[in-house]
Amino acid sequence: MQVTQRNNTNKSSNYNKKENLKERLQTYGMILPSFIFLLVFSIYPLLWVLRYMFSEFDESTPAKFIGLENFVRLFTRDTYFWKTVMNTFVYGGGKILLTIPISFLLALFINEKLKGKDIVRAMIFMPTIISTAVMAMMFYYILNPYNGVLNQILIGFHLVSQPVNWLGRKYAMLSVILVAVWGAIGNYMIYFIAGLQSIPQEIYESAEIDGANKLQTTWFITIPMLGPVMQVIIMMAITVSLKGYESIMVLTGGGPNGSTDVMFLYVYKLFFPMSDGSDFRTDYGYGATAAFVSAIIVGLITCAYLYYSRKSNEDT
Repeated sequence: MQVTQRNNTNKSSNYNKKENLKERLQTYGMILPSFIFLLVFSIYPLLWVLRYMFSEFDESTPAKFIGLENFVRLFTRDTYFWKTVMNTFVYGGGKILLTIPISFLLALFINEKLKGKDIVRAMIFMPTIISTAVMAMMFYYILNPYNGVLNQILIGFHLVSQPVNWLGRKYAMLSVILVAVWGAIGNYMIYFIAGLQSIPQEIYESAEIDGANKLQTTWFITIPMLGPVMQVIIMMAITVSLKGYESIMVLTGGGPNGSTDVMFLYVYKLFFPMSDGSDFRTDYGYGATAAFVSAIIVGLITCAYLYYSRKSNEDT
């Protein structure tokens, strides 16, 4: 009897082990594609950068170890890089300051019980799924100072007497910021709508019974309860805005005279010089150093935001 029970226990234990092994293999099998993607497109490039940022390396000569010379050049002699850092802050800050409020207001509007709101939501979200290069090329033809659509409309309505150089030094940064906002508001609007729909309607009904109007419920109920969602949205907006450069590359190429050049566009030019008459040449070693320092800057700003947002939550 005892032998039979022991055999049954052993069989049950072996069965459980096989089931656990099968579950682990299934789990690892589902994780494996993501791990390979992370390894190939994130970890390997990072190791590549760490290797070559201590080297002098371009397309015509092999890598030569030069120690910290690239860092010395970046921090002491390359004033243009720090100009791109300031441009990045202007571009990213302007994009965030416009995108977040507009996305929030659009989410409030679309979240109401309106006819055709699904169509409106799809139209606003549409720019998000359009290729950044295609979107920027479309706006290039709109903002072109010579035969652009915008200038033709303004001149046709006699709002201006001569074409405005929207991509010139005076308006270039404003133009690239507005194009970036147009492409981003749909994405953040969806996040805000998801946050709004998670707020219980009973709270609004109670506030209406107490005599609160729409503005008061928005200020005292909606915005505070969207706090966690807002923090995630702002963090995403910070990282995306500080790393963005694709639309700038198509619209202005960083010009005129570097007035719209940003950190990661500068890094791109060091790896893949643009045929626009600029003085950039291929410099993989220095480009790796600039990419590393740019990533550190973005990481520090993101960590600072997370620290102060967490601290404000603890204080409240």
